[in-house]
Amino acid sequence: MKVEVVNLTGEKVLELEEVGHVLEKAVEKENLGEVIFNVVLVNDSYIQNLNKTYRGIDRVTDVITFALEDEKKMVSSLRVLGDIYICLDQAKRQKELYGHSLLRELSFLAVHGFYHLLGYDHQTEKEEKIMFAKQEEILNLCNIQR
Repeated sequence: MKVEVVNLTGEKVLELEEVGHVLEKAVEKENLGEVIFNVVLVNDSYIQNLNKTYRGIDRVTDVITFALEDEKKMVSSLRVLGDIYICLDQAKRQKELYGHSLLRELSFLAVHGFYHLLGYDHQTEKEEKIMFAKQEEILNLCNIQR
């Protein structure tokens, strides 16, 4: 597995190494084998621009994913999943709102994005229940609590 974590914010974020370990646990749990994907930490203006350009929604959001796989047919043993963009500014606001650590918030957003890359969604109550249970299982395995 290769997860490239890129911090475009210019801020030092000590939690990023641990977030990488959480994603390794998620890949292991899902038994994915060889995968590549990126996690890109950005600021408010960067993610707002992505949201506006690609989703037509002109506001800040916490995480956006760009999946490269449309179906699970593999042409080799290596899967290139896509990119997860996480807004550090929004993550900081949400950690305060929810009363937990930045590590917990960044890990949640990274795992949330990871499951979007795998095709999970939360548009319906049934989908949300499945996706959020998987997210919580990974966070619990890594002992990352609220």
